[in-house]
Amino acid sequence: MEHVSFSVSKDTPALFFTSVTKDRVPVFRSAPIKEVACRALDEARRSGRFLLLAYVFMPDHLHWITDSCLKPSQILRFVDGVLAHRIIEFLKKHNHHRSLAKLRGLEKNRGYKHSLWDHHPNALWLTSEPAFMQRVNYIHQNPVRAGLVERAEDYRWSSQRCWSGTTGDDEPVSVDFDSISWQKR
Repeated sequence: MEHVSFSVSKDTPALFFTSVTKDRVPVFRSAPIKEVACRALDEARRSGRFLLLAYVFMPDHLHWITDSCLKPSQILRFVDGVLAHRIIEFLKKHNHHRSLAKLRGLEKNRGYKHSLWDHHPNALWLTSEPAFMQRVNYIHQNPVRAGLVERAEDYRWSSQRCWSGTTGDDEPVSVDFDSISWQKR
């Protein structure tokens, strides 16, 4: 993605999203599923041409922060749509019948039989750097609070290592941290 300068302000807010899986099914438990989800998140970001500033995959939900270059509904359409398609495709290909049964719903008018997401995503406008940083820290501490790891940097499925400058060659998704123009302090 081309380098874009973004600053968090009332005129150019960041957006904090939470997407929860249908019935809180812990879809994002295994590393292979999280790898698919990370590739899908990156694909959605590139297709939608928006910044990914922070993220974390938890067993039954995803938090992420982006810029406000698109309407929230457009960003959700990219992220939730691409992730749902890739995850359901993976579950079918690898015969995860029990997981698919938990995600089964009424057949939609487009012929979809499964739904990955609860259709009540949460979006929050972040209009200041302190509010932005509070949410970044919230995202990165989520796996610690959930007891998945003792230290945030030990959780591979978040942007914590990108933010702390300790990324490895196996980083599942890079974030657009360098695109942030911080206000002079």
